[in-house]
Amino acid sequence: MGTGSGTQVRMDEASLRELLNSVASGNVAVDQAVGRLRSLDTGDMGFARVDNHRSLRRGFPEVIFGEGKTSDQIAAIAKRIYDSGVPMLATRCTSLDADAVRVLLPEARYDSVSRCIVALPHPLAKVPGHVVVATGGTSDIPVAEEAALTASLAGVTVDRLWDVGVAGIHRLLENRDRFTAADVIVAVAGMEGALPSVIAGLVSCPVIAVPTSIGYGAAFGGLAPLLGMLNSCSPGVAVVNIDNGFGAGYLAGTMARQIAR
Repeated sequence: MGTGSGTQVRMDEASLRELLNSVASGNVAVDQAVGRLRSLDTGDMGFARVDNHRSLRRGFPEVIFGEGKTSDQIAAIAKRIYDSGVPMLATRCTSLDADAVRVLLPEARYDSVSRCIVALPHPLAKVPGHVVVATGGTSDIPVAEEAALTASLAGVTVDRLWDVGVAGIHRLLENRDRFTAADVIVAVAGMEGALPSVIAGLVSCPVIAVPTSIGYGAAFGGLAPLLGMLNSCSPGVAVVNIDNGFGAGYLAGTMARQIAR
């Protein structure tokens, strides 16, 4: 089994029984056993090594990034993650990828807006924490929905608020109560990317800014809003990469759970 937290421990029935029996007999302390479980070995599939216990270490299971993988690879990894008893999320997937996943996991559902596949081995346990995901415009919704879906899998409450950009700032201000109720806000915008700065000037909670590749030529595929968000004059704004809804949702869900403890 190994004795140190840096020692590789395999996830097989015999070794797991050995560890549990050691805890039951008092030879291994509970905290020591938890330390060993945090470093369980990955599941080697040849083309992928699935991190079986990332949810134990990080509070969120490994997520599949679909782009660059075949449909069969996505489906096989999805089945492995699902069978470990944790929520399965695959991002940047096509409907054909979803069809392949459903062959192995009939309960999987595909959201065509966010291009995400989700399969839950058991109902999500709701935890305290409230995330608001807002967009500057309707064109930003696919990235925002990826963020909202990801955050929701952390078990927190997610409030979606679309098309409240600064071009009609009254739309944002009339929803101020929804913003001030949040533990974390994800602000998704393209063009010049002004939305996160404005929101951050109105609330006391952290704001996660997501630049999107929406905009005309001088937006440079999201580079203009990225630079604008990085140079925000409002404090308390963190910025993720262009179109990285998943990264923003992951961070927001993690932060909201910690804040609401």
